[in-house]
Amino acid sequence: MNTILFDGPERKNLLPFTYTKPVAELRIGILTLREKWEKVLNCKTSTKTEKYLADKWKLKTEKENLYLNPAFLPDESLIKQIKSLKTEEKLVWNKAIVAFVARGKNFDYVDFKNVEVKKEPLHITSSYDLFSKNEEAITRDFKLITTGRKSAEIPDSVFVKNKENIFIEEGAKLTNCSLNAENGFIYIGKNAEVMEGVFVRGSLALCNNSYLNMGAKIYGATTIGPYSKVGGEVNNSVVIGYSNKGHEGFLGNSVLGEWCNIGADSNTSNLKNNYAEVRIWDYETERFAPTGLQFCGLMFGDHSKCGINTMFNTGTVVGVSANIFGAGFPRNFIPSFTWGGSSKMITYRINKVFEVAEKVMERRAVKLTEKDKAILEYVFEETQKYRRD
Repeated sequence: MNTILFDGPERKNLLPFTYTKPVAELRIGILTLREKWEKVLNCKTSTKTEKYLADKWKLKTEKENLYLNPAFLPDESLIKQIKSLKTEEKLVWNKAIVAFVARGKNFDYVDFKNVEVKKEPLHITSSYDLFSKNEEAITRDFKLITTGRKSAEIPDSVFVKNKENIFIEEGAKLTNCSLNAENGFIYIGKNAEVMEGVFVRGSLALCNNSYLNMGAKIYGATTIGPYSKVGGEVNNSVVIGYSNKGHEGFLGNSVLGEWCNIGADSNTSNLKNNYAEVRIWDYETERFAPTGLQFCGLMFGDHSKCGINTMFNTGTVVGVSANIFGAGFPRNFIPSFTWGGSSKMITYRINKVFEVAEKVMERRAVKLTEKDKAILEYVFEETQKYRRD
C-alpha cells in the first residue's frame, strides 16, 4: 500500500527543528524517523507536511493510502496493528492519531472507525524527547540494523568492554580508543572515525562519515548524525547531522540541528543551580513551559552558530540561522535569524544567511538549492514577530 508520513500536532512542539524539515526527517536513535518506518515496512514513503515545505518533500497519493504519524516509533506490536488496518479505520493512542487508511487524496479521518493501540508506543511529543528518549531509540535501532549481520573487526589497539553490544560497519576507522558497552549499545557507521584517546560509554550511535576527535569523552545516550565532527565532552545529546562541535567544551542533554557549528570551549548548562525543573521556550504558547526534566541543556536550530567561549544557560532554545557570540550568558530564548549576544541582538539579513549557508554546505559537497532558500525565506518571515529590532 502507498505509505505517507504526515506531520501531526507534535510538529509545533518539535520546533525549531521542524521549521526547516518535516517531522519524519528528525533523527533519534541511529536512524531518522522516516528511515525507521521505511526499513520496518520495506517501502518508500512520501510526505504530507506544511505547504512551504511541500515543494521539497513531495506528496504522492494513490487509490488507497496508508498515512502514518512518524512521531510514533515502530515496534512489533504497532507494526502488526498498522498492517491489519482496513480502509477508513484509524489507529489511536490517547486520542492521538497514529495511522489511518484512506482513499485517494482524502485526509479527513474524523469519521473513520477507531482502533485502539494495544501496547504503549514510544511517542515523540517535544524537542527534548529527542534526547530524553534516545536510549530506547538506540536500542531498538541497533537490533533492527544489526540482527543477523556480522560486525567488522575491532582493531587490537581499541579497549573493548561487552564486545557483543558493539557493531562496527565496514570502512569505519578506530585507533587507540576505548569502547565501553557495558550499559548500552555502541554503533559505529560506515566511514566513521574514532580517533586516538576517545573514551565512549554506550549507548552511542556514530553515524556514517562522522568523526570523534582526539580525546573526546562521550557518555550515553548520544547520537551523532552523519557528516558531523564532535570533540570535548558530550552527554545524552543528539546531533541530527552535518554539524560540528569539534573542540573542548561540554554539551549535555541537548539537540543540535543540521549545518550548525559550536565554537571552541563553548559550554551548555544542563542543570539549574537549585536543581529545579527546567522550563524552556514553547513556540505554541509563546511562553516558557515546564519540561518535567531536571536535566535539559540546549535546543539549537538548523544553520545556527556560536562563537568561541559561548555560555548557554540551562534550557536555552536557539532558532534557525542564529549567530551567537560575545561575553556573558545570552538569553535562554534566541529567535531565528538573530546576530549578537547578551548585550545586543540584531536581525541577521537573509542575503547573508544564504551566503554563509552556501559556504558551509559546500564543505560537505551539498548545494543550497532554490527550494532551501524558499524555506529559509518563509521561516524568516514567520519568525519576524520574535525579533526586537
